This record gives sequence, structure tokens and C-alpha cells, in this order.
Amino acid sequence: MGDVNGDRIKDYIYLIGDKPFGDESPARSNIRLMVVDGYTKKRIIIRLKEDRGYNPTLFLGDFTGNKVDDILISIDSGGSGATGFYYIYTFENNIPRKIFDFEAFDEDFDYDVNYLDNYKAEVISKANNKRYILDLTYKGQKYLSEIYNSDGTLKEPIIGWVDPLSGLHPIDYQRNGTYELYAEQLIAGRYHADGLGYVQTSLKWNGKSFVTFYQTVGIPGEG
Repeated sequence: MGDVNGDRIKDYIYLIGDKPFGDESPARSNIRLMVVDGYTKKRIIIRLKEDRGYNPTLFLGDFTGNKVDDILISIDSGGSGATGFYYIYTFENNIPRKIFDFEAFDEDFDYDVNYLDNYKAEVISKANNKRYILDLTYKGQKYLSEIYNSDGTLKEPIIGWVDPLSGLHPIDYQRNGTYELYAEQLIAGRYHADGLGYVQTSLKWNGKSFVTFYQTVGIPGEG
């Protein structure tokens, strides 16, 4: 429950769908967003482009700074990449408007991942023209010996990649009642399970779209 249309009366927000494998499975299909106006009781149903996945959840919070709740939808894809489907809708004056779409984010945030000599890898973020250098020595000698010569040079070129969105979390960084977004994307090396770390991108609403205000790369610590 929350006021999503701005009339100061709480509305009812649901995710509705089917259970293709019964109650015991977290899988859902035909997932839709349903908003019931708290005053008029009128229902509006929005179909999602990606409407099948696992553990679909709702979060209500103000992302645009207008003191009206917006709707964040999160759905796990269920694939081996552990990626997700994410949408944010505003509903002011009962007019649905999608202001975040995970597919648009994935298209905008493109990366190059290259292994370098001397036990390093680089991640180049094309969206904001940033370059990150990862120290791979934490991966251990066995791992390093498979891809590096004894003098620290690569045995052959290796190109990795960055996954689509694997996490999108609302965080009120400024503690002012307006939420920003914290996005995570896995950095993969030779194969998907060969994780090198995460690209961590913080986004805020600028009046028209979500834009980056901070980005880092995080790597696991040594065992």
C-alpha cells in the first residue's frame, strides 16, 4: 500500500501472475502490475515485457523527488547468470510511465574486459569513459599459472565480459526521502563462473532519466 498517484490516499499495488509449477516453486509466469486507486477503486493492469521469472517483488519509494511513491519491480531471471529483470513505474495522476527499464540500462552500460600482463585485468566502462585495473593475484597461483608464463606475460589473449544487471537496490544515500539506485553487474573472465568482481554503479534521477553519479569496481578478498 502507498500513495502512487499523488492524491494523498493510499493505493493498493499488486504483482499478479500464474504459478506454472505449483505453490512449492518460486517460478511465476504472466506477471503483471496491478494498481487499484485507493479513492475510486479503479484498477489499472500493466503487462510487463519480461513477465516470467522467479521471486517477483515490489518496492514502493520516491525515486523522482516529488514526494509520491514510485513502483520498483524486481524479478530474478532464473538463468545461470543470476541476472534480473527490473522496471520502475511512476503513476502520478493515474498515468503509468516507465522511468527505468533494465534492457535500456544494459544497452547503455557497455564494457570491455581484457586480461593484461603482470597478473592484471582491465575493465573499460564506455558509458562514462572510465578504466579500472584489477589485481588478479588474489585468484591464487594455480589459476595464474594456467594463463600466465613464469615472467608474468599472458600465454594468449583473454577477453572477458560484464553481465547484464544482476542486482538493483534502492538506497536513500542522502537520507532525504528520495531513493537512488545501486546497480551490480558481474565481471566474468574466461567463463561465467570465473567471476573477477562486480561493477557497482550508483544512479540518481535528474528530472528526465537515471544518470550515474558514482561507479566503482569491487573484487572479492583473499581466502
